Amino acid sequence: MIKAFAVSNYRSLKDIVSPLSRLNVITGANGCGKSNLYKALRLLSETAKGNLISCIAQEGGLDYTFWAGPDKFSKEMKAGLAPIQGSAKKQNTRLKLGFVGEQFGYCISLGMPPPQGFAGYHEPSMFGFDPEIKRECIWAGSSYRPSACLVDRNGSVVKVRSGRQWKVYDTHLNTYDSVLSEMGDPVSVPEVYAVRQAIRNWRFYDLFRTDADSIIRTPQIGTRTTVLDHDGHSLVAALRTIHEIGDREALYDSIEDAFPGATIGFEADAGNRFSLKFIQDGLLRPLNQAELSDGTLRYLLLVAALLTPRPPSLLVLNEPETSLHPDLLPALGRLIARAAEQTQVWVVSHAARLIATLEDNRECNSIALGKELGETIILGQGLLDAPPWHWPD
Repeated sequence: MIKAFAVSNYRSLKDIVSPLSRLNVITGANGCGKSNLYKALRLLSETAKGNLISCIAQEGGLDYTFWAGPDKFSKEMKAGLAPIQGSAKKQNTRLKLGFVGEQFGYCISLGMPPPQGFAGYHEPSMFGFDPEIKRECIWAGSSYRPSACLVDRNGSVVKVRSGRQWKVYDTHLNTYDSVLSEMGDPVSVPEVYAVRQAIRNWRFYDLFRTDADSIIRTPQIGTRTTVLDHDGHSLVAALRTIHEIGDREALYDSIEDAFPGATIGFEADAGNRFSLKFIQDGLLRPLNQAELSDGTLRYLLLVAALLTPRPPSLLVLNEPETSLHPDLLPALGRLIARAAEQTQVWVVSHAARLIATLEDNRECNSIALGKELGETIILGQGLLDAPPWHWPD
């Protein structure tokens, strides 16, 4: 389980450390930074897959992800007595992401490369705007300390602790490759292997496409599906898998909770294409997935994601209330709370009824975000309330 998540210099997240528990709900007004916090966590997850640099490029490049305000706000700026303005930078800007788990902590720092040529030529590289990984560290314990650091990557040099000594593991690691994607030996670097496997086990669900042309609405060849695809196209197979090898009782209870008197069934044609049958009181025939409303279909997708027979270490839902009628939100909240008994759950939402249902759970960690001079802050978090966190020098 992740105990804390830290971000520095990412869009509106100038410097934030968020505590996390088994069930977490991120709330706040539009534009306060909820999506930025979600995107930062998703960006961090790409380090273990080797996609970090390309994902930053998709966001417009590293320059466009940096905090756009000044390094520090003076008292006069905060009081409105002086205009907001920057000052000469004392150090290069870095985008920093990190987290602390139950065994290990991890952080990564990215910056712009210095101007340079390539392969012995003097002309500048056309990839001169690709961000470089400047620093990566893995440590034991609740916060970074030099004495607790186990793996330390500085530029292209990687050192691994061996007893009380440091051993140089690699001196030529590419500046665009993370140690998590390039160092995979579970014997020589078990810490890297453990952190990489933990991150790879995170699961994100953002926006399911449920319009009339969505692939979800057409029968698909069914294979046993323990994990719902990110786009949801294997919905019927995923629900059937829960029926056969998962928590069947929870599956039908969650549908009854949202749609009293309703249940689901399954059919397969000669080509083994699965179809969903949504059965309701008063109807002479069941409805298939092509006939369901966007809200009903989206709720069934969330059921398949949350009741997976193979729970991840972390399940992240970004605005799951989209397209759902407010009357469905209490049932969704109870479903999320039930899933949190098996896995750590992070929900980003601004739906009052969903938030209220989740906050009724005593395990819920509610994080309310706000903005102050363009900077995202955790409302009510004082210096002593934030989890212990130190970035490597």
